[in-house]
Amino acid sequence: MSAPRDLDRLAKAVKARRLQLHPSRLAAANAAGVSKDTWQRVEEGLSVRDVSYAKMDPALGWVVGSCMLIADGGDPVPVVQHEAAGSAFESVSIPPSLLPEDVRGVVTDAAMATTPGLTVREIQELSDKVVEELRKRGILPAAP
Repeated sequence: MSAPRDLDRLAKAVKARRLQLHPSRLAAANAAGVSKDTWQRVEEGLSVRDVSYAKMDPALGWVVGSCMLIADGGDPVPVVQHEAAGSAFESVSIPPSLLPEDVRGVVTDAAMATTPGLTVREIQELSDKVVEELRKRGILPAAP
């Protein structure tokens, strides 16, 4: 049985980040595509649907799945915006504490939030492929 999510920890992190990026809860909620009431529930430490957390992550400048990482005791994974030679792109620094199961969870959350037509099997295959690629690049440790 997994440990319960620490929604109070998540509430503090979301509120602190929102105050850095958005003038109000309404502005943050609009940026995320969730209702103001949903955003308020998160900031009050109340549970919402997992897809709502996944929608909020990008509005906070985090990789999808970061809210769940925070609630599970981890840290958010920030997305960094870059512009070079007239092109804009984003990058992510993966924290060294990130484990393969964390990656699978993040990929699953992102896939469910952005591609609802994927089957469970397709999501599992995608998660496994991401972990495999990260291992090949030396970002994640080799499989035991």
